[in-house]
Parts: sequence; C-alpha cells; structure tokens
Amino acid sequence: MANNEIRNLIIIITVVFLIAPGFLLAYVFIYNRRKKSHIEEKAQMKLTFEAEIAKTQLEVQEQTMQTIGADLHDNIGQLLSLTSLTLNSIELEDIAKAEQKIDTAIDLTLRSIKEMRLLGKLLQGDQLIVLGLAEAIRYEISWLERSGKFVISYLQDDELPAAGNPDKDLILFRIVQEVLNNIIKHAGGTQIGIKLGYSEGILQLSINDNGVGFDMDNLPVEQRGMGLQNIQKRAAIIGGEAIIVSNPGAGTNVTISIQYP
Repeated sequence: MANNEIRNLIIIITVVFLIAPGFLLAYVFIYNRRKKSHIEEKAQMKLTFEAEIAKTQLEVQEQTMQTIGADLHDNIGQLLSLTSLTLNSIELEDIAKAEQKIDTAIDLTLRSIKEMRLLGKLLQGDQLIVLGLAEAIRYEISWLERSGKFVISYLQDDELPAAGNPDKDLILFRIVQEVLNNIIKHAGGTQIGIKLGYSEGILQLSINDNGVGFDMDNLPVEQRGMGLQNIQKRAAIIGGEAIIVSNPGAGTNVTISIQYP
C-alpha cells in the first residue's frame, strides 16, 4: 500500500513537472501576444491622433482663409471703395469741403491699414494657438462681433494654467469654430455665450446660443453625422467628453470637458 502511494506521488510530481513548463510557455506566449497587441494599438492611436491634428490644422487654415476672404470683400473692400469715391468727389474750387473730404479719405485709409494688419495676424493661425486657447477664442470672437448680428459674452477663468497644451488647444479651437459656424448657419439666434473654466485639472469649455434649437432624438442622420458626432469624436481624441443639449425653441448648449494640460 505504501509503495502504491509512493508510486502515485512520484507519478503526480512527474506529471506536474512535465505540465508546468507547458503552462509557463503558454503564459509567456499569451503575455507577449497581449504586449505586442498593446504596442500596436498604441502605435495606431498615435497615428490616428497625428492624422487628426494634421486634418484639424488644415481645417483651421481653411476657416482662416474664408474669414479673410469675407473680410476683404465686406469690410476692407468697402473701406477702399469709400476712399476712392471720396477722393473722386473732391472739388478743388471749394477748399473747405475739399479739405474735409481729404481728411475723411485719410481716416478711411488709416482704417484700411489697421484692418490689413489685423488680417496679417489672422494669417498666422498657428501663432494664435501659441498665444493660448483663451486668446485664440477671443480673437475668433472679435471677427464674429464685427458682423453686428450677435451679442457675445465671453467668460474666462482666471485659474487657467499658464502652460497649455498646443495639440489639445488646436482641437478645442477647431471645435469652437465648428460650433460657431453651426450657430451662424442654423441656429438663427442673436446671443452667444462662451465660458472657459478650469478646476482641479479639468478644463471645461461651454458654448450656448438662444437659437431655434433642435430635437436631439429626431435629428436627421446626415446632420448628426456631419456636426454633432464630429464634435464628440474630436473631444474623445484628446481624452475629453462632449455633451450637447438642445430643445426646439430653447437654443443649444455644447460643453467640452477634458483633463488639462
């Protein structure tokens, strides 16, 4: 009996020693496979992020050129036309009126020069981001206010970090442009509120309007895909969350929350 127990024990130990390396090899294989998969996933995420940054840079540049084109046509073009009309209407026989019109033409010319300098700054889109998200948003608002169609309030938290994150700032700035474009094209409102807050490492960007709003549950698929999902996708890419709240007749509120910087 004792011999059988010893023999069985030896067999069990032998089996364990034979099986253990197999389990160990299987564990090492699975671990390496998961590690490789994790590395590949991180590499793919990096490529996706870099592609999104490049796409966003192009979109910001495109939006900038559209703004410049519109301003050249609607503002500077008008100023220069008025300057030309004023100069052409000068009659040297009436010195007093001629001097008044010359002064007016000089004033219009100086305003045109000032506008051109502002456009020069706008062309340096990357420089806006270097100045920080808060200033980039402020500059974007200044151009929208020029239309005279909107009353805009902009609140900026004094606790914003001194050192920002250029990649996150670029994505957030593009989201701001997208939301403002949606308000201009679809909302039909007159008031826009923008708030940039910061608390305990979380940056929160909120944009609301008093426009017509919409029914979130019955929004056409094409509109949801082109606008809302794009905003939510971009927020997710930088590790954030986009919450969009809207109701017919009650305007729309978009809130982006991300860890920052």
